[in-house]
Amino acid sequence: MNTLNTAPAGRLLSRPALYALLRHAILLALAFVMLFPFYWMIVTSFRPAQEVFSGTFNWLPQQFTGWDNFRTALNDAPLLLYMFNGTIVCLGVLVVQLATAIPCGWALARYRFRGERVLFGLVLLGLCIPIQVPAIPLFLGLAITDLLNTYFALMVPFFLSVFAIFLFRQSFKTFPEDIVQAARLDGLSEKAILWTIVVPASKPAIAAFAVFSVTSHWNDLYWPLIVITNAELMTPPLGLASFADPESGANFGALMASATIVTLPLMVLFLFIQRHFIQGVTNTGVK
Repeated sequence: MNTLNTAPAGRLLSRPALYALLRHAILLALAFVMLFPFYWMIVTSFRPAQEVFSGTFNWLPQQFTGWDNFRTALNDAPLLLYMFNGTIVCLGVLVVQLATAIPCGWALARYRFRGERVLFGLVLLGLCIPIQVPAIPLFLGLAITDLLNTYFALMVPFFLSVFAIFLFRQSFKTFPEDIVQAARLDGLSEKAILWTIVVPASKPAIAAFAVFSVTSHWNDLYWPLIVITNAELMTPPLGLASFADPESGANFGALMASATIVTLPLMVLFLFIQRHFIQGVTNTGVK
């Protein structure tokens, strides 16, 4: 006589499977929370103004006016000029940050000298100081030297990045000491060891910091709003403010279309270097 083995209802899934299902559900919920603003930005860029303020929720536009919004965004404001200015600022800041932070991080990771702990403590303290704290002295200094409304004014507060120093210090501490000693035996100088051996092997950490740096300064509104009044030097976030009219209100369709155009380069950048970014964040977070 054959008997059917029926598992109880509560035992349909094992405990590890339930935990995995719960983890995936939480991750999906968090992904939805993170991605929904981008979805809403893109969908709103294709809506007419009356639909934006209709008070009803629709996942897709009921009336497609996307090209009109994008045409308005490109015609009413020089978005390409703003993006060009943002590219100059981001690349200029990134180059100087790498040139200063890489040697500092290597020195803190590999060399032992008097005051090393104090210096590293100052680096950690610098992580706690936001740009708003030295903003007034920096502004006064730039005003006295007649450097307002220049690319230099947009970049100079960020040339030295304590976050970059900390990140590279953590990355360089994991670099094999045997390779460094072998390079010294071959007669390479300390500078050559750093720039020809260590830096090429640290591409993931550099890519991770590049994403953080470019994203931060591409989206920065606070500092450009202080030092820039010339429309020809405006960065993308500052240029987007031109779509907000205090009298007639903001044209949200054109504003979201502009935001979509401005956000696209960052998304493309991340897609190209996402593998190095994830590897760099993982490696620098081990120690």
